Amino acid sequence: MTLNDSFQTALTGLQANKSRSALTILGIVIGVAAIIMVMSVGQGAENLILGQIQGLGSRTIIIEPGREQTGPSAFTSILSDSLKERDVEALRKKSNVPDLVDLTPVVLVPGSVQYLGETTGATTIGASDIVADILEIYPAEGFFFSQDDINAQASVAVIGSKIKDELFGLSEAIGEKIRIKNRNFRIVGVLPAKGQVTLFNVDEIVVIPYTTAQKYLLGQDHYNTIIARVSSEGAIPSAVRDIELTLRASHNIDDPDKDDFHVTTQADAAERVQMITGILSLLLVSVAAISLVVGGIGIMNIMLVSVSERTREIGLRKAIGATEKDIMTQFLLEAVMLTSLGGIVGIILGAAFSYLASLVLSRIVALGWTFTFPISAAAIGLGVAGIVGLVFGLYPAREASKKSPMEALRYE
Repeated sequence: MTLNDSFQTALTGLQANKSRSALTILGIVIGVAAIIMVMSVGQGAENLILGQIQGLGSRTIIIEPGREQTGPSAFTSILSDSLKERDVEALRKKSNVPDLVDLTPVVLVPGSVQYLGETTGATTIGASDIVADILEIYPAEGFFFSQDDINAQASVAVIGSKIKDELFGLSEAIGEKIRIKNRNFRIVGVLPAKGQVTLFNVDEIVVIPYTTAQKYLLGQDHYNTIIARVSSEGAIPSAVRDIELTLRASHNIDDPDKDDFHVTTQADAAERVQMITGILSLLLVSVAAISLVVGGIGIMNIMLVSVSERTREIGLRKAIGATEKDIMTQFLLEAVMLTSLGGIVGIILGAAFSYLASLVLSRIVALGWTFTFPISAAAIGLGVAGIVGLVFGLYPAREASKKSPMEALRYE
């Protein structure tokens, strides 16, 4: 009996019980579809985050207070006050960091923004005018504040387009005053609608001089972040080393393990994101794969029932010359065909649901979430489905092949 004959016989057996076959593969369909969705959404999230990280530019270096975050306990690093003006002055010295082009301290100001009784949420940051060049955000109206404003601790602000629309509507915003905490700020510039740029939504941002934020709003003398930019991408490794040496000298640190700051490049951040998303995707795929095992057990149970119901058929086929190998091949093919069909249906449904999820997420996060079809996940899902059918179909197939033709023919 040829393999083609066995295939046709197995196909006929499955077609005779279409409803049962469809219900049998349900676990496989769910498992494969879940794997496709998890990997597709995970890849989409990774691409989105990497895109935001790369928005800072490949020449950007981030300096943050506290030890490098390695777990939930590192959350306390955001409360660290280790980065101060002396560090900024030391980093600005060309002799300390020759490859450094410019830098800006950044402080975060929590709270909302008010104008004539109207209040709106905003991301308020204190920075220098250099942040406009680093983030490539230039005012569509008015101008950015200058270094003189920073030195004078002036109460001036540049606002995002959404802040302008919510507080002023169609009215002119330049020259008007908004209130942040307990202080009024004169608007000197309005940024164009640009959406998310790295960690900030430019449309919802308010930028003020960092000196003003420190003295009048926060009452602190330290910075939450220092954003630096070097001369070229190739200069990043040497610049990172010079920055670390400079800050250790400024903080009187001899042992690198006792650093009270950490330096992150865009490559470091991208690698960290890929590692985290990879681990999460692997964990979720492992959970989804459990349904494949459950589906395989269901297929084995149904195949055993099928063997019992088709005992006379098995006996008749053996009586007219079918060998144990032929019977075993037929039932194995039935199991593999069931799981493979389930894998194909699962891939189609998984891709469809992933595409719908990408549309929903792109509207929710408003960051241009893109649909990604994970070809590797499809190949893995289909391969695993076939293996599951082979493994869990082996026992029912052996049971069928071992039946005696005389006893099978007498079976009622």
